[in-house]
Amino acid sequence: MESTTTTATTATGAADLEDDEWELCNDDGFVYKRRKRRRVDPVDESASAPISDPKAEERQRRERKKNTLLKLKERYQREIDQWEHLSNTLRAMEESTRQLQQQRDQTVPSGSSPLPEVQSTQSLVVDDLLLQAEAQEAMIKEVSSLCDIAEAMCNAEEEQLNQSLIDLPIWASPTELMASLCDE
Repeated sequence: MESTTTTATTATGAADLEDDEWELCNDDGFVYKRRKRRRVDPVDESASAPISDPKAEERQRRERKKNTLLKLKERYQREIDQWEHLSNTLRAMEESTRQLQQQRDQTVPSGSSPLPEVQSTQSLVVDDLLLQAEAQEAMIKEVSSLCDIAEAMCNAEEEQLNQSLIDLPIWASPTELMASLCDE
């Protein structure tokens, strides 16, 4: 999803410049206008006062870039950890299924040595079916838990997307909305 941004500002003065900075966003053909986001964290606001020293400005820029990249790294690391957990759970499920299959194969006698008693044959068939049912139950439980985890991840992603839509300026008061539409 490519997003291009252009800036449209009014020339009413330096004091109004910060309040009236808007950016046009083209998000796959959906064009909308939003207030330009501040690039500096509120915590670093005192440090972001205009500095005439280019080296200090460069240090601050690098520090902001470093903080942004660390936040991004943490977010991706959490997502990687979730996927690794899902992958490990799936591997464990496959391993337990394989072990149950081997266990079932060991309990079923080979075709070369038939048992003389009909009752013991029926007992083995019942035991075999019981093992299959238990293996299927274990697989269903594990798949269900994997589905719950995936659903929670999707719900979190959906909530984040919904919040980004709620934050759009279209939900502002009618006067602000009309003002933003007239500025264009």
